[in-house]
Amino acid sequence: MTKAMNGAESLVRTLVGGDVTVSFTNPGTSEMHFVAALDRVDGMRCVLCLHETVTTGAADGYWRMTNRPASTLLHLGPGLGNSLANLHNLKRARSGVVNIVGEHATYHRQYDAPLTSDIEGIAGTMSHWVKTSMAAKDVAADGAEAISVAMQAPGQIATLILPADTAWNEGAGPAKVAAPSAPAKVAEDAVEAAARAIEAGGASALLVLGTWAIRAKPMEHASKIAVKTGAKFRAEGSNGRVERGAGRVAIERVPYPVDTALAATKGTTHLILVGAKAPVAFFAYPGKPSLLYPPEAEVVTLAEPGEDAEDALARLADRLGASKEQPLLNAPRRPDLHRGTLSHEAIAAVVGHLLPENAIVTDESVTTGRNFFRDTHGAPPHDWLSLTGGAIGEGLPLAVGAAVACPDRKVIALQADGSGMYSLQALWTMARERLDVTVCIWANRSYAILKGELANVGAENPGRKAHDMLSLGDPNLDWVKLAAGMGVEATRVDDAEGFADAFAAANRRKGPFLIEVVI
Repeated sequence: MTKAMNGAESLVRTLVGGDVTVSFTNPGTSEMHFVAALDRVDGMRCVLCLHETVTTGAADGYWRMTNRPASTLLHLGPGLGNSLANLHNLKRARSGVVNIVGEHATYHRQYDAPLTSDIEGIAGTMSHWVKTSMAAKDVAADGAEAISVAMQAPGQIATLILPADTAWNEGAGPAKVAAPSAPAKVAEDAVEAAARAIEAGGASALLVLGTWAIRAKPMEHASKIAVKTGAKFRAEGSNGRVERGAGRVAIERVPYPVDTALAATKGTTHLILVGAKAPVAFFAYPGKPSLLYPPEAEVVTLAEPGEDAEDALARLADRLGASKEQPLLNAPRRPDLHRGTLSHEAIAAVVGHLLPENAIVTDESVTTGRNFFRDTHGAPPHDWLSLTGGAIGEGLPLAVGAAVACPDRKVIALQADGSGMYSLQALWTMARERLDVTVCIWANRSYAILKGELANVGAENPGRKAHDMLSLGDPNLDWVKLAAGMGVEATRVDDAEGFADAFAAANRRKGPFLIEVVI
């Protein structure tokens, strides 16, 4: 007699059938039937993460490189709570994910066991869709709905809560997942409004690009428009994935510092948004504006983040008579290597000089990496993944997800030391999965960005206690030993020549390797 399929197996088979074939997991007791089902079903790669924030950060990196959701497996409300910082970043990247969160059995919740919590309430803070499966027969259909929600353009967070008894009781078998719909085309009125804004503004018009508009082909259309009309274009300050390098359009981001950003947008009369939001300051600062563009500028939306930006920009170029213009593409160019001191400029030169072709860069450099775009415009074609939501600790998990998504490509993780400590456990997953990642740790022994912020917000006469809270010294972090403890080979460098040699060697080899760059 054939044993009936339980709810957990019905769900796993639904996930695989819906092309959700990777699960970043950190399970507990209530998820054991789901764990067993993962073992029984072919086609699902299970990646164990030692902290929940790694699961959601990795799922973000996976989506950015595939435009398909991974699933996460999280243990009850506290496990979900641990994942929220990178779920925030994932949401800001406009990525999609299917979170599977275990729950106490339906009949057990009434007893208020120690791990009982309001999981739906916790999930609702970061999810576009939340549902608790109340019967095993419903689990597969609920999972199919979760996949459809996650795939909704540009990408959404779907959280399915799975009580233990709905996992172990008899299910209904796998459910069919509806095919995702293509991104919607923008209305002709939006194209016409954007065209009129550019015609009125000319060189004072600025296109701000985000989401799918910062892929190679859409940026070519934007460049043609700029060549024809004199309008400018920039990417949002933080972006999920930019396709860049030699043979592609050079694009700068809206700068992070308020004064620099205001200088970059000075004189803008018309702001055209393409898959992006109008730029605002990360924080409020005394005596400085929140808007990073002239408040009197006319703001026009060509395409929402979930709409077809490539088609919209192509139609806009056609409307402006720019279709036959030649886009301005980066020529191959490598910066010269520096010698001696490891300044920010020397570090950027090493990255630009030695970046491998077709690399995927995950960038959580914070302060050290402000020159990286300038020095990598002419590097071989590559993808650049940034910290989107400002919640530090996503760089290493992003690298995990990107490496799982694209095992044939080298991943370069550019990582500040302070934020790297938030998700150090990602190194262990790199080692276990033998992921091809070169990790560069910028060891400045401090939360360097906060030293600047202390002055920017006008804090008066900060003393020793204030500065101690921004220091990572006494004792210094030892990233070589930390990496070794996680199973990753590592080395330490303290001059430009040493960094260049170590970076080149790491990029020639397969598997994870960490370079602690002492600044």
